[in-house]
Amino acid sequence: MHFLDETSIIVRSGAGGKGHVSFRREKFVPDGGPNGGDGGHGGAVVFQATASRNTLVDYHRRRHWFAEDGEPGGRNQMSGAGGADRRCLVPLGTLLFDDATGDLLADLDHEGAAWTLPGGRGGLGNQHFATPTNQAPRKAQPGEPGVEMVVRLELKLLADVGLLGFPNAGKSTFLGRVSAARPKVADYPFTTLVPQLGVVRVGEEDSFVLADIPGLVEGAAEGAGLGHRFLKHLERCGGYLHLVSADPNEDLDPVARWRKLNGELRAYDEAWGSDLFQRPQIVVLNKADLLDAEALESVVGKLRKASRSRVLPISARNGEGVAAAVAAAWELLRSRRAHAVSPA
Repeated sequence: MHFLDETSIIVRSGAGGKGHVSFRREKFVPDGGPNGGDGGHGGAVVFQATASRNTLVDYHRRRHWFAEDGEPGGRNQMSGAGGADRRCLVPLGTLLFDDATGDLLADLDHEGAAWTLPGGRGGLGNQHFATPTNQAPRKAQPGEPGVEMVVRLELKLLADVGLLGFPNAGKSTFLGRVSAARPKVADYPFTTLVPQLGVVRVGEEDSFVLADIPGLVEGAAEGAGLGHRFLKHLERCGGYLHLVSADPNEDLDPVARWRKLNGELRAYDEAWGSDLFQRPQIVVLNKADLLDAEALESVVGKLRKASRSRVLPISARNGEGVAAAVAAAWELLRSRRAHAVSPA
């Protein structure tokens, strides 16, 4: 699948049909009045969010999305047919912007959410313009023109929890372990080239959506590596599981890697006016099975001191500690949801 999360398209709603000028002409009715029908309304362009879409690639391949014009009115008070709407299905979490001004038009963040660019109204036929002093009007209205504009579509994935981590931190392996998602996994950087979503089940009835964001590198906030293109997908998440590799063969120790990635979050916040760094993180030390007990205890202690938070050692590869990480993520979500609905 080709993933695309930002593009611009040209949209145009339909013009209204023009009103008709005609007069009643029947046998034995020599002075029939006006009977010109109205023009049909132009079709609208309707953007609608649906879970059946997960990329904007359709709008990259096709740049023009036009609704139909309304038909002109006819004789005998016959109205013209309305133009067909142009329906544009987009993924949940799509934002629509006026490309000319940068103004946000809509945030389609739930199933069925929609934004409409209305079509032009149809013109009135001459039947509407008869007066006592002008019983045979020869005028009708033209239809209103449609509206054409450039709309920028930007997708920010909807997920409850995001997976943070540098390349090879084991995020894809973790996602595959805890959900039905099957991301590509290999032992080299940037195995994950597109964000991946998985539904994590908690007990019999509860679940949450977990997003595997492609691994970051130093300078990502300025566009290095996969850059801020994917950092923006973290903006919808309520909190993060920050996976740090315990592999002793990595270039940097776990604490240094934790500090660098959080530095990228700070830089992104400063550049884009976001608050990623302020959101809660659960620090997860992955690949803990590569360390002996003494070394593991030392690394966990250093990470706990640096992050001033709980550190969960796990092995996504063999499943050790994964259930505890999932439980911690679920508790984080429950806490944030309870805080969100509590009275001020």
